Amino acid sequence: MLTALSIRDVVLIEALDLDFRAGLGVLTGETGAGKSILLDALGLALGARGDSGLVRHGAAQAVVTASFDVFVTDGPIAALLADNGLTIEPGEPLMIRRLVKADGGSRAFVNDQPASAGLLRELGAMLVEIHGQHDDRGLLNPRGHRALLDAFARADTGAVAAAWREWRDAGARLEDARAAQEVAERDREWLAHAVAELTALAPEAGEEERLAARRATMQRGERVASDLTAVADLLDGSDGALSRLRQAARILERAGEAHPALVEALAAIDRAIVEGASAQDQVDSAADALAFDPAVLEADEARLFELRGLARKHRVQPDDLTTLAEELARRLALVEGGEAGLADLMRAADAAEARYVAAAQALSATRSDAAGRLDAGVAGELAPLKLDAARFRTTVAPLPREQWGADGSDRVEFEVSTNPGAPFAPLMKIASGGELSRFILAMKVALAEEGGARTLVFDEIDRGVGGAVASAIGERLARLATRNQVLVVTHSPQVAARGARHYRIAKSSDGTVTRTGVTPLDADQRREEIARMLSGAEVTPEARAQAERLLAA
Repeated sequence: MLTALSIRDVVLIEALDLDFRAGLGVLTGETGAGKSILLDALGLALGARGDSGLVRHGAAQAVVTASFDVFVTDGPIAALLADNGLTIEPGEPLMIRRLVKADGGSRAFVNDQPASAGLLRELGAMLVEIHGQHDDRGLLNPRGHRALLDAFARADTGAVAAAWREWRDAGARLEDARAAQEVAERDREWLAHAVAELTALAPEAGEEERLAARRATMQRGERVASDLTAVADLLDGSDGALSRLRQAARILERAGEAHPALVEALAAIDRAIVEGASAQDQVDSAADALAFDPAVLEADEARLFELRGLARKHRVQPDDLTTLAEELARRLALVEGGEAGLADLMRAADAAEARYVAAAQALSATRSDAAGRLDAGVAGELAPLKLDAARFRTTVAPLPREQWGADGSDRVEFEVSTNPGAPFAPLMKIASGGELSRFILAMKVALAEEGGARTLVFDEIDRGVGGAVASAIGERLARLATRNQVLVVTHSPQVAARGARHYRIAKSSDGTVTRTGVTPLDADQRREEIARMLSGAEVTPEARAQAERLLAA
């Protein structure tokens, strides 16, 4: 509820700090005292247009701060603040501040965090309903009628919302599959050819690298094969170096004792034979490693050509051909077996639709039943409020299929007929502001304020009525105030007497500056104010006595 309102430099209000409590609070004052200024200031805090004309003459800016004992932890208010990047500490009350400069600039804050006027309007709609001649929120907005009826019916809308999400998701899966099927169907011939080509080639992961390395080795062997053969002949051929060294060694063995130097020569030749044999072994080993089969080399080169050619064709790396083959095979399988998959998805979507329709129809039946009870409840409130010629009805009508959603398949709207024989029309079409406010009061009482804002403000709801009707209005306002905070601007003593708290709005002047002020009244001041409302400028003993009777009642 609204706990405090602080106003600085708004029109005739220089500085004003008001505290509010639960229950019914009444605001009274003579015509022209500035009651509308107070409501304009509250509206400014709740996101109304920031007009520089509201700034008091001579002041640089107007500031209004509204405080609420809404401890934001979860729910729609917390979600709205989170969506706008604002955080409120647990246990911290909500404070909305609006600043309007004389040059037309405007700023808004939520708990001292910068915010937009649009956010203030959304918050204001959740926190306060201001009902007056030009109000277009709350009950006058058809977009909220469905939620109000659901709250009145205590309808469980979660099943419909869940069924809607399930149906929407099933439909999305079906559409995605259909789109994929259409794309794949267009490529059926190409897919079949590509899959057959890749299957015939049967590429393996890492195959291209292995083939390229083996081909490079065989190509090196091809280049040095003749050289290695020549080296082998020079080392170990019939007329090679090793053969001649061995011949020389045999000769030296026979003549070796003729001179000591020949023994040294024989030893050197033996060492040369050993080294030459070792060199021959290394050449033979290299020749074996570089040996190749021309047919194998030709086959490897052909395989590499096929792998790389197919990779270029599909614009992938050769090592990615295996993955590509699997993907294309999957797409081809989708085409060839897609009809069965689509049939399964269609059945799932149809089943989800049937569940949604059943849930929506059950909710529609609940709404229709609640609409009848609401109509009867409102009808019972109209006569005491001098609206006995009026009629009220709640229209629950089916929406076009394309407008179905998580809230069901119904359009809900409150309609009235104010005169016998007159057609029903939307509630906002009522011309008289006082009549409209009384109609809203009747609906609020019937709805028991389920699902609405917890602070209600009524602006001159008793306009043009008195006596028993004013008493009936006061009684209903008091009844509403047992569950909600209600503030009412009134000219009726019968309504004022019902208030749990009473505020008097008055205008004063020092000859140069005119100011509007608001004073909370004690018991004696309140009796005097109600007596003034009864008798006019001169308060008579009879008026005081009547005020006492009203207050006692």
